Amino acid sequence: MKSLTWAPLSALALAAAALAPAAHAADMKSVAVTAIVEHPALDAVRDGVKDGLKAAGFEEGKNLKWQYQSAQGNTGTAAQIARKFVGDKPDAIVAIATPSAQAVIASTKNVPVVFSAVTDPVAAKLVKSWEPSKNNVTGVSDLLALDKQIDLIKQVVPNAKRVGMVYNPGEANSVVVVKEMKDLLAKQGMQLVEASAPRSVDVGSAARSLIGKVDVIYTNTDNNVVSSYESLVKVGQEAKLPLIASDTDSVKRGAIAALGINYRDLGEQTGRMVARILKGENPGDIKPETTTKMELFVNPGAAEKQGVKLPEALVKSAAQVVQ
Repeated sequence: MKSLTWAPLSALALAAAALAPAAHAADMKSVAVTAIVEHPALDAVRDGVKDGLKAAGFEEGKNLKWQYQSAQGNTGTAAQIARKFVGDKPDAIVAIATPSAQAVIASTKNVPVVFSAVTDPVAAKLVKSWEPSKNNVTGVSDLLALDKQIDLIKQVVPNAKRVGMVYNPGEANSVVVVKEMKDLLAKQGMQLVEASAPRSVDVGSAARSLIGKVDVIYTNTDNNVVSSYESLVKVGQEAKLPLIASDTDSVKRGAIAALGINYRDLGEQTGRMVARILKGENPGDIKPETTTKMELFVNPGAAEKQGVKLPEALVKSAAQVVQ
């Protein structure tokens, strides 16, 4: 009797053990993350996405398979990564910055895609409007109010009339910013002077071409510029040419001031959106989002090296003073 009782129980136990991995695998979700390049702002987005997912109950190694690849600034590599990720069939792909988002969206109409750190997803043709896409795409934008950027420029360099801007003309969002900055500056009797940097190695020479032509250099979140910001800082210090940024991490690297978003927070916001998709929502039903939380960072030491003194009131109003 003992042997007869023992056999069925063992069989049941073995069956349960065999089914356990399958059940665990069914609970596991997969997220693939790609960025066009690695620099502090985009790295903060990536890390924030992971934090946002964890806060929503998805943790790597427990119920989340996480993979990440950088295109190292190469759009061809971005396209290769996009095709590889689509072939992996994850539950969602997170594409950080416009070139990576464009590559992923061109590669799939089925896998959910969440873009992040994209200034104008409509101009970049990632979505048709700011309303729910009704397809496989949604995301979070780092769009900034450029009138506030101009206000900051005027606070740091009150007599500025000519504003230089180094940017990659191949990056859709930078082209949008240039056009809007031209229009806004013209309304205030100011002028935008452009300097093209199609590659990150061109940033330093582009900045040097502005010496004697501008009173200040403004940089948006152009990935070529941000990834090579030190070369721009070198020019700013040598020529006593003030640098104003829209990326707060650039202040730690030598910009005088920046009024921008916290990219770690932007990443967490993106992660929460991805979590909604992992829990069953359709990306096409989720409206693209922006963030309204802005922070002012200032660097008095950089200001001195670039020939200006920051107003005391501006320094006191900063969320962070970089020493």
